[in-house]
Amino acid sequence: MDIAGAFSAHNLVFILEGFVVTLRVAFIAIVISFIAGCIVGTLRYTRMPVVAPVLAVIVELVRNLPLLLIIFFTRFALPDIGIKLGVENSAIVGLAVFEAAMISEIVRSGLASIDKGQIEAARSSGLSYVQTLWHIVLPQGLRRMVPPMVSQFISLLKDTSLAIVISLPDLMHNSKIVIGQSYNYTLPILALVALLYFAVNYALSLAAKRMENRLI
Repeated sequence: MDIAGAFSAHNLVFILEGFVVTLRVAFIAIVISFIAGCIVGTLRYTRMPVVAPVLAVIVELVRNLPLLLIIFFTRFALPDIGIKLGVENSAIVGLAVFEAAMISEIVRSGLASIDKGQIEAARSSGLSYVQTLWHIVLPQGLRRMVPPMVSQFISLLKDTSLAIVISLPDLMHNSKIVIGQSYNYTLPILALVALLYFAVNYALSLAAKRMENRLI
């Protein structure tokens, strides 16, 4: 084990550059998947004719496909139909599509868990369906969505490592290159990678707990 060689200035800079790519890809994918997932989940909850059933089929299709296959598809299959994406954009799109399907199910389930009696009471008091959804259903559903949604975001961050198959220069990709320089670098580099992933994911978990406590 060569700790000094593994953690040379050049290697550390190279690994941290990959870590920045990981964070950037994860952040953009989280934002996109959160917005899309909330919209799709809400539309499914409303059971809008035609739209809701079609979205349900799409969500179930995406949820039951391997994320690795979706990433491959965005990188290598989309160009065949004229949609050419760079490596980073392919990773973002693949992750966002997969996570949006997962989040939409969290949103739909969270909204569906609200007692029907509250909805009926709100409607009978004169609130419209949209007002009932906004003032009664969403605030309560949000409290129940926070833990599983943050867990999904943590999974997304870890899943960025799968983009190594399309040569995304992220944390895992750059770490693999450094380890390739010497077998003696393996343990210290992997330990550093684990520490970086843990630090970010643990911070997300703490932020989720604080958010959940404020919503209670």
